[in-house]
Amino acid sequence: MNAPATPSTTPKGARLLVVDDDPDLLRLLSLRLEAAGYRVTAVTSAESALTQLEVEHPQLVLSDVRLPGRDGLALFDKIRQSHPALPVILLTAHGTIPDAVEATARGVFSYLTKPYDARELLDKIAQALALSAPAVQPGPSGDEQWRAEIVSRSTRMAEVLAEARMVAQSDASVLLRGDSGTGKELLARAIHRASARAVQPFVAVNCGAIPEALLESELFGHVKGAFTDAVANHKGLFQQADHGTLMLDEIGDMPPALQVKLLRVLQDRAVRPLGASQSIAVDVRIISATHRDLETAMQTGQFREDLYYRLNVVTLTLPPLAARREDIPLLANHFLQKMATKYGKRLSGFAPEALKALAAAPWPGNVRQLYNVVEQACALAGAPLVPLALVQRALRVPGVEVQTYAQAKQRFERDYLIGLLKMTDGNVADAACLADRNRTEFYRLLQKHELTPGLFKLDPPEASGGSVAEGRQD
Repeated sequence: MNAPATPSTTPKGARLLVVDDDPDLLRLLSLRLEAAGYRVTAVTSAESALTQLEVEHPQLVLSDVRLPGRDGLALFDKIRQSHPALPVILLTAHGTIPDAVEATARGVFSYLTKPYDARELLDKIAQALALSAPAVQPGPSGDEQWRAEIVSRSTRMAEVLAEARMVAQSDASVLLRGDSGTGKELLARAIHRASARAVQPFVAVNCGAIPEALLESELFGHVKGAFTDAVANHKGLFQQADHGTLMLDEIGDMPPALQVKLLRVLQDRAVRPLGASQSIAVDVRIISATHRDLETAMQTGQFREDLYYRLNVVTLTLPPLAARREDIPLLANHFLQKMATKYGKRLSGFAPEALKALAAAPWPGNVRQLYNVVEQACALAGAPLVPLALVQRALRVPGVEVQTYAQAKQRFERDYLIGLLKMTDGNVADAACLADRNRTEFYRLLQKHELTPGLFKLDPPEASGGSVAEGRQD
């Protein structure tokens, strides 16, 4: 046998999926490839190969043409549908050369006739991996640290990340679209880290999770005395993010009145805190995100068209998890390591059947749901290998975030106080009475959760200068 390819032409550790129905030939081929530095997964049928593709995404497929059931050409066609960038090399006998040549015209990277030359095979594999490497790199390294939090090897995500890296070099406003749980905030952070603003603050706010009166103060700030209980100046998020990046998550849920004020800030590049008479210049890069259909919201008058075009200079769309299934095992094991640290357990991975179940699940909640399922399974795991039963149990339970008792109590307490203040129009005496607590204790609770009663009044008084962007509708 010829010597294996040199390290300079062998991408170290590349994962190859090898398919051949002859066990002896399959073993010999696997040994040769492993000796050349590759990691090999060997299967004996096209059906097994397709199953393996759902579990772990290889960087190249090497298949015999003659296989039982679905042959190598049919396997290539199936791979082409789901993984168009995955290179495939076919091994063929002389009688099937015409079919192999036709397959090459359709997109097979190459074919070799049996008996094949070992050096030629290794050279073809190295060439295929070199050409496809940008699309299938499994993770960040070196100057890829800007996207270190985004765990992915899928071609769909690689395309999104390439666009994100490009747009990060400018100051253009970016609108991130995608279903809930697809990782829009992680992508926003990655864009910030890849930009010239990386050393400056990154500030994120969920526009749909904060009451309208509170959101205005959070974004633009207020001055002492602007309304009841405004006992000190408060710097808004625009000022906190000055020279950095502000992410407006769930921008489609922003109330119409605030949309007007936000538009004015974006036009003037200045904010006027509630109760202030002077505007303050700000230099902020805006990244907004939504899972809503903003075009429909504009047609129904729920979202301003002029604001939409201000925010939507560049659009990036995150694919749902079901469209990047090759990432599921990678993400699941990444989350498992986090859970091992969180729960102080020795967790080494998932049983093969458990990993297959994760790869085949529908994932309506996307990456966030996968995280919750992994956490539920790991929290109950009694052995290093997470079994299928725990994964199935977690999949049957809706994707509920696992919280400690203290975290759940804290969230309930804050939501409860907000509900009381909204019900009583910010009247602390009435709210304390409904809660069956004295005013002093109730004020302590409000301070603990940083809630300002005056912001819950229907018409909070403002200084004569008005609020940001009042009156301008363009």
